Amino acid sequence: LESVVLTKELPILGLKIGDVGAIVDIYPEGQLEVEFVTAGGKTQAVATLESSDVRPVTPLDMIAVRRLAQSAA
Repeated sequence: LESVVLTKELPILGLKIGDVGAIVDIYPEGQLEVEFVTAGGKTQAVATLESSDVRPVTPLDMIAVRRLAQSAA
């Protein structure tokens, strides 16, 4: 359950660059299954991503909150 930061927009899932998710699975091909959760604990999206679509969280990262668009909630 390593935390990662999204490095590309995924508007169809309501996700933006900088959103933080947790790796929940790693596939043999190197793809990652990442879960993105709202501050209230509701799963916003689970996405199968390439490792280049995310980066590790670093000690210099600041966690922020943004409001989801009504259509993505």
